[in-house]
Amino acid sequence: MQRKLLMKGKVKEAYDLGDRLEFRFTDNISVFDKVIPSQIPFKGETLSREGVYWFDRAEKMGIKTHFLEYLPPAGMLCKKVDILQPGQITSRSKNYLIPLEWICRWFVAGSLYDRVKDGKISAKDLGYPPGHTVVSGERLPEPFIEVSTKLEKTDRLLKTEEALQISGLSAKEYEDAREIVLKIDEDIGKSVASRGLIHVDGKKELAFDEDRQIMVIDVYGTADEDRFWDKASYEAGRFVDLSKEFVRQHYRQTGYKDQLYSAREAGREEPPIPALPLQVIEETSRIYIKLFEMITGERFEPAGKKVPQ
Repeated sequence: MQRKLLMKGKVKEAYDLGDRLEFRFTDNISVFDKVIPSQIPFKGETLSREGVYWFDRAEKMGIKTHFLEYLPPAGMLCKKVDILQPGQITSRSKNYLIPLEWICRWFVAGSLYDRVKDGKISAKDLGYPPGHTVVSGERLPEPFIEVSTKLEKTDRLLKTEEALQISGLSAKEYEDAREIVLKIDEDIGKSVASRGLIHVDGKKELAFDEDRQIMVIDVYGTADEDRFWDKASYEAGRFVDLSKEFVRQHYRQTGYKDQLYSAREAGREEPPIPALPLQVIEETSRIYIKLFEMITGERFEPAGKKVPQ
């Protein structure tokens, strides 16, 4: 079977197999929108297996997905859907990527807090009572779900009317999609809480299958795709964003992060990101392995390689 490279992202590759797709998760790592010239042992395998874990749970909940088969150590086989531009989509279209991303948030963090500070979103919008002052890191009174574009060059948030227009979804299908996203996220939050993690937020992508039934595609609930906080640290008043935070801190301490952002603000050429020291690579690998075990509840047994001690 011919295997054609379809997409090469910062950390993931997709291959076209005709009627199916093969995803390969690399050991590459990126921070500050820069791919680091170092690889993290077992990172790709942990992410792939986390994706498989959540797909299996979704299927058990009666939620359709595009997942077909795990390809050890760091790949998966999935159903292929068509990529249609909004102008090509009708209410009868089938087997296509719904050109939207669903973002489900449970805590005030990241860009959401930035928008609160900038006055672009109010406490009332988030479900808080009148007069409430929104604080970074606090739990939202109810899950806050937003929808953004998927196929445009830059993602932008959408109001429901435009989301329906460009996606080909009926009002009922839109609500069904929202319920699927919420059901998955509720399961993630409850599952990882028992293992010392807080699920802060994450994105989901959906498609219609050949019968125009909604199915979940791409991956979600992984250490790279979603935001997780350490529960013990949160309860002590600190917000520790797991997975890549250790690497981000390294570049903050070396001064690279400040150099990079200064160059961006001044419009200068960005300095190349340095490789990671061996000890940082080894510790980051241990973090991803530990996160795999906290996310899935499974002991990590790699496919033929020795895990760093």
